[in-house]
Amino acid sequence: MGYAKVLVGVLFLFIAVATTSAAFTCTTNTTTTTNSTCRSLIDYVPLNNTNLSAVQSLFQIKRFHDLLGANDFSNSTSPNQTLPAKQRIKIPFSCRCENGTGVSDKPPVYTVKEGDVGLYNITSFTFSNVVTYQEIAEFNRLPDPNKITVGQKLSIPLPCSCDEVEGVEVVHYGHVVESGSSVEKIATEYGTTPAILLKLNGMANASQLQADQVLDVPLRACNSSVNSSSLDYPLLVANGTYVYTANDCVNCKCSSANNYILQCEASVLKPSSKTWSTCPAMHCNGTSSLYLGNVTTSTNCNQTFCAYSGFTNKDIFTTLATESTCPAGGPTGSPTSSPGSDASKTGMQGFRWNFLFISIQLIFLCFTLS
Repeated sequence: MGYAKVLVGVLFLFIAVATTSAAFTCTTNTTTTTNSTCRSLIDYVPLNNTNLSAVQSLFQIKRFHDLLGANDFSNSTSPNQTLPAKQRIKIPFSCRCENGTGVSDKPPVYTVKEGDVGLYNITSFTFSNVVTYQEIAEFNRLPDPNKITVGQKLSIPLPCSCDEVEGVEVVHYGHVVESGSSVEKIATEYGTTPAILLKLNGMANASQLQADQVLDVPLRACNSSVNSSSLDYPLLVANGTYVYTANDCVNCKCSSANNYILQCEASVLKPSSKTWSTCPAMHCNGTSSLYLGNVTTSTNCNQTFCAYSGFTNKDIFTTLATESTCPAGGPTGSPTSSPGSDASKTGMQGFRWNFLFISIQLIFLCFTLS
């Protein structure tokens, strides 16, 4: 029995060494802002085939169209659409700052099932390491991360941030690093710079990048005309995504192809507010012929259009806006030449499989010696 205890202790020490924190820095004092939360995204890379409905259920995303919007899927996409193993999908959720780090506001709650042998099993095989087992243990105040019971409820604190980056409001995205990727490649793909990524993630140099690491990537949000008194202010819609707002009566899309100008129009959904039987009229400046999303004039590099400017419990507001449609001068910080370093091709992924094999052997040995 004494040998078994020693081996179990070695096994748990190995687990602690094998797992690193994915916590993001979040110092924004949300109590002084209009809203106490912000929009965030994080990658989920399932180990096995699944479907969108199962992903929505696992992360407890209330509205299916929020999942579609975060991934720019058609609003006609079926919940039963298959998501192949290892295909990443962005999970939308609300973030709040707490004790210098960001955590999902009202995090998804997981119910422990038969076969869940400890928190490490849940973090690795169910949630694909978007959080560490230590973070789950700390958040749920569990003294022993390996003593869980079937039916127990565990809150899953997804890492996030609400902070500005270089003085600009952004949508923070927890990007799971692919094997063979690099800091420079990720920066170029998502419109930021290697220097910003390194600073944001507390990395001394690009060689510290690891495969399967959850990297804090700031996504540029489109410029909008939403005023500070609106219930959805600030409306931050990340490049390559769309969201429904104003009680689902308005659909707003952000794309670099539109020069990072927020494109909003009346949605095809029914209003989510019980006080609205139908969506309010969205005439621009009281006119009867001009509606939200309509372009009035377009000359040279400028266009005037009917833009969304916010909503209250009673009304949806619009305004005439003029925006430049000339090519943008570059996304959030111009990418600079910086020596990228490939993420380890085996990285933590191979390390975890080796760890799993060793763990199984140690567990069997423990039972034999006991």
